Amino acid sequence: MASAAMEIPHSTFHIPHFFQAMSEATATIEEKVTDEEKAVVRPPLVLNKRTMGWISSYISSIVEDKTPRWWWVSMGVTVPMTLMCLSMLAYLISTGVGVWGNNHPVGWAWDITNFVFWIGIGHAGTLISAILFLTRQKWRTSINRAAEAMTLFAVVCAGIYPALHVGRVWMAWFLAPVPNANGIWQNFRSPLLWDVFAVSTYFTVSVLFWYTGLIPDLATIRDRCTSKIKKFVYGVMALGWRGGNRQWRHYEKAYLILAGLSTPLVLSVHSVVSFDFATSVIPGWHTTIFPPYFVAGAIFGGFAMVLTIMIPACAIYKPLHDLVTINHVDKMCKIILLTGSIVGYAYLMELFIAWYGGNPYERAAFWYRAFGSYWWAYWAMMFCNVVAPQLFWFKFFRTHLVWVWIIVQFPNMGMWFERFVIIATTLSRDFAPSAWGMFHPTWVDICTFVGTFGLFTTLFLIFIRFLPMICMFEVKAVLPEADPHHGEAHH
Repeated sequence: MASAAMEIPHSTFHIPHFFQAMSEATATIEEKVTDEEKAVVRPPLVLNKRTMGWISSYISSIVEDKTPRWWWVSMGVTVPMTLMCLSMLAYLISTGVGVWGNNHPVGWAWDITNFVFWIGIGHAGTLISAILFLTRQKWRTSINRAAEAMTLFAVVCAGIYPALHVGRVWMAWFLAPVPNANGIWQNFRSPLLWDVFAVSTYFTVSVLFWYTGLIPDLATIRDRCTSKIKKFVYGVMALGWRGGNRQWRHYEKAYLILAGLSTPLVLSVHSVVSFDFATSVIPGWHTTIFPPYFVAGAIFGGFAMVLTIMIPACAIYKPLHDLVTINHVDKMCKIILLTGSIVGYAYLMELFIAWYGGNPYERAAFWYRAFGSYWWAYWAMMFCNVVAPQLFWFKFFRTHLVWVWIIVQFPNMGMWFERFVIIATTLSRDFAPSAWGMFHPTWVDICTFVGTFGLFTTLFLIFIRFLPMICMFEVKAVLPEADPHHGEAHH
């Protein structure tokens, strides 16, 4: 290209002549570029040239082989934590909600904080399964099954808190719009009731979506089983799947419909949860930025939790590194970086709106968040959610698994601090100083919250022990040999 430009005499050099010479030189070079060189080279989604047979054999072997010792040790830790959670719930029901640290004015405390925290974690699974499926992102295939399971288990943990927060859990069925002898009808103008419908719909569609994706793999496990009992159980769960063309056609239609239903749920569920706060008149809550802010935060925290559980799983089952590659981790880190930056922008916009709006109560609420009694929670939130994820700008931190796992713990902690800051700091300082008060969690609060992590982990351990944790047939579809034109000579 440079030689073509130099052929123009200096005395007759003109800009149009220069661009003409450049274009001619570029055209000459492009003629020499082969089709193979023009093709976009992307890193493979499955490493070490693994075959379809290897994928079926290895993923199935995780379910079929003898239960490993590490699984029993892990269950020995998580099951007592789950039992502690259940015992705390039984103690609360038998004694009353007063065993929590809720008080006046902090009527919502750790219970609603933990509810919003767990609901947020459940967003990444549906995002990976539905939105990335509709946008034909093939890298989702190795992580969607575990992320969907994580969604369901997180929603189970989240549902505990509002059900118990009503005080009389045996009366919670009044939230459903069914006729009753007392003539009580629900207040459909309350965002708390919107929560009931949004979360229950989200959970129902997520279960259907997750189970639909499991059916072909359950049939694979069924056909490989040697035990008659296991063959019967997996056969019932596989719903008679035989893999015929007609079944695949119906399956793809059903999966596409469920993906279409799930996509608006990803955006709507946490938006509805944010309405619990945004529709109030409390300073610090009454803002229209909450819905997109909550959705971005949910995806942010959800992807952090996906990496938190998948990196140890791949460390235990080392061949999984050929399916969940550094490329997958790198992409998820970039999504965390993007959504974390959106959350950081929302934090700054909250401060700007409080200052620009001129409302003294709003200004006081945000000043108290940063410099009041709960200042430590606010600055922990800012560091964990805004500062720590910025390390993912550097490729080294996105591709080093130990560093990735360490860094994603900050969003996990930061998203809990965010919900605590929004709820506890806002309610502890209301309009009238006579109504001010502080919240301090009780031992029941702490044990219940720790126990939900045990419940979440126990459910996930049961999942990876008895069900295929990676979607075998979808991973096979991204192999080079799955392309009908694979192996054809280029002309």
